[in-house]
Amino acid sequence: MSTQTVDEFLASHSVDPVRGFLPSADPLERLPAGFECWEELAADLPKVVCAGRIHSAIAALPELSPTDLADGPELDRAMLLLSYFGHTYVFGDDEPRSTIPANLARPWYQVAARLGRPPVLSYASHSLVNWRRFDRGLPIELGNIARLENIVGGMDDDWFVLVHVAIESAAGAGVAAAVQAQDAAEHDDLEGLAKHLDALGDVMERMLGTLRRMPEHCDPYIYYNRVRRYIFGWLDNPALPNGVLYEGVKEYADRPQKFRGETGAQSSVIPAFDAVLGLDYSGDVLGKHMVELRAYMPPRHRVFVEALEERFSVRDYVARNADHKILVAAYNRDVQLTGDFRRQHLEYAGTYIRGQVQTSGANPVQVGTGGTPFMKYLSQHVLDTDRYLIEK
Repeated sequence: MSTQTVDEFLASHSVDPVRGFLPSADPLERLPAGFECWEELAADLPKVVCAGRIHSAIAALPELSPTDLADGPELDRAMLLLSYFGHTYVFGDDEPRSTIPANLARPWYQVAARLGRPPVLSYASHSLVNWRRFDRGLPIELGNIARLENIVGGMDDDWFVLVHVAIESAAGAGVAAAVQAQDAAEHDDLEGLAKHLDALGDVMERMLGTLRRMPEHCDPYIYYNRVRRYIFGWLDNPALPNGVLYEGVKEYADRPQKFRGETGAQSSVIPAFDAVLGLDYSGDVLGKHMVELRAYMPPRHRVFVEALEERFSVRDYVARNADHKILVAAYNRDVQLTGDFRRQHLEYAGTYIRGQVQTSGANPVQVGTGGTPFMKYLSQHVLDTDRYLIEK
């Protein structure tokens, strides 16, 4: 039985009781003195990419040491900038480049190692720390947030990321409610459990409502043809079968590396809710892939999801109390909403990717940015979710 309060449990894993997996303080908007050349390139990145000058611009960068950067916001911002530089360097031509120069590769590796993640663009950099508020007195939600850094720029590029940020913000209260639900089940508190499951369902409805706003300002054609190509990785990427060489990184011993690309599946939100609701996909192919993607999460968030999986089983408790109709209805609503969220994701995968006309092997319509045959896997995942509904 846990002796920690909910807030203590969340804080021990760097999870905010209001913001969830977003940082407790708004992200840093500029690195300290000494890193001006990184900031200058980041500010011009969409224009440099458009002009076809990204490779010469990165070649001209002095090699900076990140040693003096403080843990936390400074390191997070450095990872964001270096990841955008790395991905635009690799994917800045019609054909991807399979080597990253040492002046970029070495600091990128050093920053990533301190963060406990691979040196590749991940969801944590692309979304969790890549936003600012227009009005700091108002919530983190669509209409009050802007993206800090862009790869190609434009409304569609920004909106795609901002929708994810807003979903993360909406999920924050749900993460706390999910932990409270586990505590209630452990303490045999039927009414408390039903209340927390209801709160989680309300949060999931807000998340789904936000997800459904994606088409407002992100057009499928523009997303596929302008945005998507830059967020691929170099594992299971048909255009980079041997991976990418990080020049000068002695830890890699001159061997190319293979890392998965940025994907919303690297968010900790749905895995956390799955863990609390007892939705176990470890036996299917996508489930195993989802577990593999945890290596790209911030380490404390990864450990948080694992801790939720080890805590008291909400599903087992609800199943043992299946005669409590209000409790079962609250649980089933959460499972149904989880399935609805996945169904909406599957629909977008069909329109934004599978339904597009492939023009380059570097942007395949059959393979997700995380390197999977996504339509097959996502379809199976939707079906698997429905089987967790409990009969009243």
